[in-house]
Amino acid sequence: MTLGSTRNPGRRRIAAVLGAAGLAVAAVTAPAAAATNDPLRPQEWGLDQVRAEQAWPASTGDGTVVAVVDSGVDLNHPDLRANLVPGATFIECDPSCGNGDWKGPDGVGQDLDTHGTHVSGTIAAVTDNGIGVAGVAPDAQIMPIKALEDGSGAFEDIAAGITYAVDHGADVVNLSIGAMPGVQALTLTGLESSVTDAIAYAESEGVLVVAAAGNESFPVCDTPAFEDGALCVTATTREETPAYYSNGAVKPDTFAVAGPGGAGLVACEEDIVSTVPSGTGSEACGESDYDYYAGTSMATPHVSGVAALLFGQDRTLDNVKSALVDTARTPGLGTGVFTTSYGHGIVDAEAATAYEGAAATGTKSTGKGKGGKPRR
Repeated sequence: MTLGSTRNPGRRRIAAVLGAAGLAVAAVTAPAAAATNDPLRPQEWGLDQVRAEQAWPASTGDGTVVAVVDSGVDLNHPDLRANLVPGATFIECDPSCGNGDWKGPDGVGQDLDTHGTHVSGTIAAVTDNGIGVAGVAPDAQIMPIKALEDGSGAFEDIAAGITYAVDHGADVVNLSIGAMPGVQALTLTGLESSVTDAIAYAESEGVLVVAAAGNESFPVCDTPAFEDGALCVTATTREETPAYYSNGAVKPDTFAVAGPGGAGLVACEEDIVSTVPSGTGSEACGESDYDYYAGTSMATPHVSGVAALLFGQDRTLDNVKSALVDTARTPGLGTGVFTTSYGHGIVDAEAATAYEGAAATGTKSTGKGKGGKPRR
């Protein structure tokens, strides 16, 4: 991530948190068996690591909305379009324009703007449809919010995207984005407060913000994951070890967990496979509409997907937070242990959905937003 010049003087920028893409240079382990007919599901070891399928009898995320504030989404992707709700674009428009499409107002799809589509597929790709991948929360819906262009964007646009998501019925806001280490000083001193204020607003409205720790091998979560109330997500490999590139879980409120992010620079199948805009998949990994990425950006949507499963049980925000943290597991140490690499541990969907606090019906009320307010 870089902090540099912007489209408009004085506007600070923030970038997508994407690590090294997988390269097919090493052998991979055999894929696990899966319960869906999505052909790439056996390569989705991340779903196995967070025990997503084991949680589906309790919740599939039905009735929940996850806003992906990122680089936009391919709205016509066959593995996503059935699970999309209307979104918005905050690039070169005030207050908003467009519909969250990855190509943005200029109609051009930049290489780095495939990112938001990849994130979205991990959360809620259409599952058991005979194509592509499965999502962690297969019946959740994605709200595409385009606040990045060519891989970066202004803090003000990201804050506007968070606020829009909260005001339009999101239960979870996924931020697979981050600024360079050191930018935390700006938020701590109040020199940059737009995203901090937006996260506080989301929390006040019962919406969970899940954000990437960053990929600089730095011990502290990047902002916005560093901010109070945001759930910071570090990255693990297939073997559940900390990914070499991942920032640590250090932040003032210690609200941090880990999720599968991929090895990076090992092999395609050691990274996270998900949807990308149609035709943009890399030749090296052999897919056209899917690709293998690595980074804390990829860990974050696994956690957002688990959060969607929990909100699908009609839990409160405080209970969702407790369920995620209290059931997360730290390899070799069990649950309830905080470390600087894993935070409170790798999220566990099966254990979290069994955590006390789910509604008696086990399903989310439909047509309502936070606090019983009608969705807008």
